[in-house]
Amino acid sequence: MKPLLCAVLAAAGIALAGEQSPVLTPIQHHVTAECGTEPPFKNEYWDNHRDGIYVCLVSGRPLFSSKDKFDSGTGWPSFTRPIQADAVTEKSDASHGMARTEVRSVAGDSHLGHVFPDGPTGTRFCINSAALRFIPVADLEKSGYAEFKKLFENPAAK
Repeated sequence: MKPLLCAVLAAAGIALAGEQSPVLTPIQHHVTAECGTEPPFKNEYWDNHRDGIYVCLVSGRPLFSSKDKFDSGTGWPSFTRPIQADAVTEKSDASHGMARTEVRSVAGDSHLGHVFPDGPTGTRFCINSAALRFIPVADLEKSGYAEFKKLFENPAAK
């Protein structure tokens, strides 16, 4: 079964024969379900420089590519854009006495982080590692994400 479908069913609390529902760690639950924030510089992907894609921890839907990741100096993974425009949605967030724009996974309806107008191309998607799962390029096909391999192919090699 495709990882995306398994993850969507698991997120809905539906377990199929032979499939296990993902168990979220306390920080993953806090971030994705309670709109929390993980500590900067003390999270899994802030300093990840490997090629691959980042998928929604809850739904399995592809969200961001390492090709669009940059070091923002904030201590969280930062991206210039989502891998597909319809993968995320934005909503106003006035929590903590700040006016911000929250970023949510469309498929997982889970909190990812926030978007700011200060990235190298105009936007900075500041995303919690705890809301993501990283799929290295070498694992894209076996993980059910073969269609994204083309993002990492060398055009000169064709």
